[in-house]
Amino acid sequence: MSQTTSRSLTAAYRDQFPTSAKLFERGKRVFPNGVTHDGRFLQPFPVYIESAAGSKKYDADNNEIIDYWMGHGSLLLGHSHPAVVEAVQAQAARATHPGACHEQEIEWAEAVQRLIPSVERMRFVNSGTEATLMALRLCRIISGKRKVLKFAGHFHGWHDLLIPAADPPYDTGDFSMPGITGGVLDDLVVVPPNDLAALERAIDEQDPACVIVEGTGGHWGLVPMRGEFLRGLREITTRKKVILIFDEVITGFRVAPGGSQGHYGICPDMTTMAKILAGGLPGGCLGGRADLMAALEFDNPYGKKMKHPGTYNGNPLSAAAGVAALGVVATGEPCRVANEMGRKLRTDLNELFERKNVNWIAYGEFSGATIVPNYEGPRPDSDAFIPYNNSLVKLDSKIDSKLTHAFRVALLMGGVDFFGWRAMLSGAHAAADIDQTVVAVGDAIDLLQDEGLIR
Repeated sequence: MSQTTSRSLTAAYRDQFPTSAKLFERGKRVFPNGVTHDGRFLQPFPVYIESAAGSKKYDADNNEIIDYWMGHGSLLLGHSHPAVVEAVQAQAARATHPGACHEQEIEWAEAVQRLIPSVERMRFVNSGTEATLMALRLCRIISGKRKVLKFAGHFHGWHDLLIPAADPPYDTGDFSMPGITGGVLDDLVVVPPNDLAALERAIDEQDPACVIVEGTGGHWGLVPMRGEFLRGLREITTRKKVILIFDEVITGFRVAPGGSQGHYGICPDMTTMAKILAGGLPGGCLGGRADLMAALEFDNPYGKKMKHPGTYNGNPLSAAAGVAALGVVATGEPCRVANEMGRKLRTDLNELFERKNVNWIAYGEFSGATIVPNYEGPRPDSDAFIPYNNSLVKLDSKIDSKLTHAFRVALLMGGVDFFGWRAMLSGAHAAADIDQTVVAVGDAIDLLQDEGLIR
């Protein structure tokens, strides 16, 4: 057991990460809560990273940390992959922003098309949020309709049109949010996931311009969606003549080189992409059927053009990184390794929880893993197991924030960084990383028990 168990968790954490504690004091003077992303907020303070390579990152006190954030999911190849580093360095010496068309943007687009054939035409943007925002505007121009249908618990970026109903609670029917107007909410139709009958009723009653879906379920499979439902979704939207958007910002190039649509053999009308698309640099994309993407053309059959500027659209640095990364992704090896390590992590964690007799379980698909603390139900009997019969309300629910912060702090002290209760793996993770991670989780459980936070 860790030698820090005789002292308070917070005091031990401060001792191990003193430079991060000082940097956080500076950060609080310039950023709300001291951070630039809500997910990076951690009590008593976050760690500050100096460098990263492969599956590891190194903080300001030179602690080595196995990373399961992986650039918020953008680093399927791991940190600082040599092919990406070389491509970006070479491009930076040539031009970073010519404010003009360039060959790299064409090569980037052609790399996308080779992996995702449904993308007949595309436009580059700078993030997944921009890609989904663009998709909705195009669908409204094309269809002449206002409403958009999404599934409860699915996250499609933080813009006004889709951020409502991305997080619990879901059972009240009230999806109002600070700063979101009633008019915006009136145009949003929210349906429960994995319910084809509810989906079809909502389409008939609300007549939406489009349906948007995360290809493996909300929040990267926290509440999984699988092939049977997705194929039913495609059949209904085709029959009802409703545009179907696959949000592959996370799943694109991660589930498989062709994304979740490639894995399940589904052809959506539009696809949004980001993260792995740009090799870890800022970059997003909306692609789809040529006739739909034509609404971006100056002379198009809809008689209306969507205005689309964007200072950094298709910028050469992101294009260079994207071309290099997608070239490696195309081999299939990064996806294979990441998915294999995901299975190993889930399996080994469940064995740990049984050995330690704690009411936690791990579940997930592909290269992801989610821990459910305070679990009441049967133990997993296979890797396909989904707790609580895939209940949205139970799986995507708020976990005590004190426990959540303490768990991450305890893991960091053991040299592991989860984002909350979740992990995202890469092609750079190895069996030794998983073994070390399981030890760290075991030590974290001991620390939390000593603190009286779990039984």
